[in-house]
Amino acid sequence: MKAMYADAGKIFAELVEIDSPSLKEKKMAGHIREMFLGLGVELTEDDSAKVTGSDAGNLYGCVKGGKEGKPILLSAHMDTVMPACGKKAVFGENGEVRSDGTTVLGADDLAGVTAIYEAVKYLKENHIAHYDIELLFTTGEEIYGRGAKAFDCGRLRADRAYVLDLSGRIGDAAYAAPSILSFTACMEGKAAHAGFCPEEGANAIAAASRAIAVLRQGRIDEDTTANIGMISGGKGINIVSPECVVRGEVRSLKHEKAVEFLGEYRETFENAAEESGVRLRWEESVDIRAYETGLDSRAVTEYRKAAEKAGIEPMLVKTFGGSDENVYFQHGIEGIVMATSMNCVHSCEEYTNIHEIVSVTEILIHLLCGEEE
Repeated sequence: MKAMYADAGKIFAELVEIDSPSLKEKKMAGHIREMFLGLGVELTEDDSAKVTGSDAGNLYGCVKGGKEGKPILLSAHMDTVMPACGKKAVFGENGEVRSDGTTVLGADDLAGVTAIYEAVKYLKENHIAHYDIELLFTTGEEIYGRGAKAFDCGRLRADRAYVLDLSGRIGDAAYAAPSILSFTACMEGKAAHAGFCPEEGANAIAAASRAIAVLRQGRIDEDTTANIGMISGGKGINIVSPECVVRGEVRSLKHEKAVEFLGEYRETFENAAEESGVRLRWEESVDIRAYETGLDSRAVTEYRKAAEKAGIEPMLVKTFGGSDENVYFQHGIEGIVMATSMNCVHSCEEYTNIHEIVSVTEILIHLLCGEEE
């Protein structure tokens, strides 16, 4: 695999140097299209940009393989979190790659893009029969799967998906992920001078604090977490605060449980508002919906076989992070999210390893070829 290792390092470094923060994926999309066109694979760009607000659409393509059976969907996302501009791949010992410390590296999800490209390249160059492959590279994944949500999943013929977008040990794959519900609670009080006539006001910050003080946060149970992440308000230290805005989220591997728990949050804020003489303005949204792929499903059983053929121990796990698979599952496509050599993601300490990316590529090759190789 020496040739594959050298090529994977080159491809990954080229991708890293392209700025592609969420909703600014145009250059990345153009580069990925050219990469695959060099393999004889045409990727088309959809019209999702008018919905997502990105400067590019999702990229979709199909690679014919000659084996009978439904296609397999491989997916990765093109965007990276900030700070994402001016990235550089700094190679160290034993295949390790980091950024220069001033930006993220972008292994989330460029390691996934690289592994998919290398797998298709290997099959093409060696004329190996495989299942048809559907390729989908999405925009805005870091914004709760915005690109995948805007994609016309009716175009997909695959009934199983492998999304390359998970941190952790190579061989790990997530078969379940949570619903993520976000909320904004705006307490609307009444301003008054804090020194001369505080009794004439209604303090929105105090009302919000009353709710926050009794809300359950952190890990609620094995399925559910909740967090208040942002709070703002006030006009001045000598003014009874007329407004306070609280934002947070609830995650649960059980969608109904997430909805129920968010209802508890809303009721708590409503009670605090009434007791404090302020008005509550409440907004909530379902950002992504939970999925759980059966451990006896073909998506899982074929993954286990492929990993073992590659000499890697498969491990099926649950994750509390969302991905595009949350979207695909809602359209009847069972799948898992594969660990892809992305570590310390969403930080400037992010790193990957080219040897591991090659291992992921090997798993993909075995998946795509099936029993007969």
